[in-house]
Amino acid sequence: MRNERLLVAVAAGLVMASGIAYAATARPATAMRPVAATQPAPQPTVSKPVPPAVLAVTPADGAAKVAPDAQVRITASGGTLTQVTVASGGTAVTGQFGPGSASWSTRWGLKPGASYTVTAVAKNSKGAATTEVTHFTTKSADSTLKITDITPNSHETVGVGMPIMVTFNQDVDKSDRAAVQRALEVASDVPVTGAWFWASDSEVIFRTRGYWSARQHVMLTAHLTGVPGGPGLWGKSDLTRSFTIGDSHVVKVNLKTDQGYFYINGSLAKTIPVSGGVGGYDSHGNDFYTTTGVHLTMGSFDSVVMTSPNIKPGEAGYYHEIVYHDVQISDSGEYLHQSPGGLWCLGNTNCSHGCVRMTAAGADWWQHTAYRGDPVTITGSPRVLAWDNGWGYWQKSWSSWLKGSSAGSVTTTALTASAGLGAAA
Repeated sequence: MRNERLLVAVAAGLVMASGIAYAATARPATAMRPVAATQPAPQPTVSKPVPPAVLAVTPADGAAKVAPDAQVRITASGGTLTQVTVASGGTAVTGQFGPGSASWSTRWGLKPGASYTVTAVAKNSKGAATTEVTHFTTKSADSTLKITDITPNSHETVGVGMPIMVTFNQDVDKSDRAAVQRALEVASDVPVTGAWFWASDSEVIFRTRGYWSARQHVMLTAHLTGVPGGPGLWGKSDLTRSFTIGDSHVVKVNLKTDQGYFYINGSLAKTIPVSGGVGGYDSHGNDFYTTTGVHLTMGSFDSVVMTSPNIKPGEAGYYHEIVYHDVQISDSGEYLHQSPGGLWCLGNTNCSHGCVRMTAAGADWWQHTAYRGDPVTITGSPRVLAWDNGWGYWQKSWSSWLKGSSAGSVTTTALTASAGLGAAA
């Protein structure tokens, strides 16, 4: 008992010494939970307004006498272009968008002496649209640059060596020839390297670097609208011409052995005995050698009347006769044709006045097989075919051909990607 009283007294003394009185309890002490601090209410986000897209148009609104070869260009700042139309009299001009649709520009020229309306729409990042409508006029032409002839014919099937020959109604200034070349777009199923060559001031010729691939379609689109040809001379309309490359016909004539080898799509189809020019010259200036080099077939005929050049009736060496199954290969009177006589010469010796004679059956077959533009390579004679004799364009090396070009080589457009539009011819 004494010890218990002592413990109580000590405990009481400790409590009193601290100046704090505690009430005894039988329950254990409970820890106090911290009270969370009160968070401020979230404030609503206020978005900044997105400015509208800004459009810039060249030529400026109201511009007059704009050069027909000027480029129409539209740019959008703070947005992307969604619609662009440049039109005159209901006819729209072809154009293309730049990267990210932030710009648009015309690809080809404008009509001379025409009024144009530009309508452009751009949207900012929120989809708000900005529309700009402007107007301008183009300078009038003093005279019109036109195409008067194109070879091959429309929808013609031609050989793998066929060039494209374009003749204009007026001479084209040298300073404008590059622009004219760029306007002449060639498209093909199989893209190929080629170049335009100025044969004269008014004729330009397209030749491929190597032969065309067989069995494909080719289209020429002359985007002449708005193309300059000289002072006051402008193109006013476009033109298209489509044709087909047929089977590959390649002929090799050897006048040393007097044999002709005819290949179709790379395989030897026929070997035909031939006889070429006898050679030598006469007092009238005639050269009786067959020209060597790469000729192109220029046309096939059932018959041709052949007359000795520069020799009058009654003079030595005069002839005037009908020759059958003829395929022309130059402008100097050379044909592959049926031999009118001297059949013993075929395959043995050269007896003609310069043509390549063949057997009747062989000449008939070739006349009805050949396309215009088939390559005929002749060897074994000292006389060389001039590049401008007929279609002797393959006589020029590629480097020499490029020297006659004002804009260098090009690769033909893949036909499915071509945007050639215009009047068909």
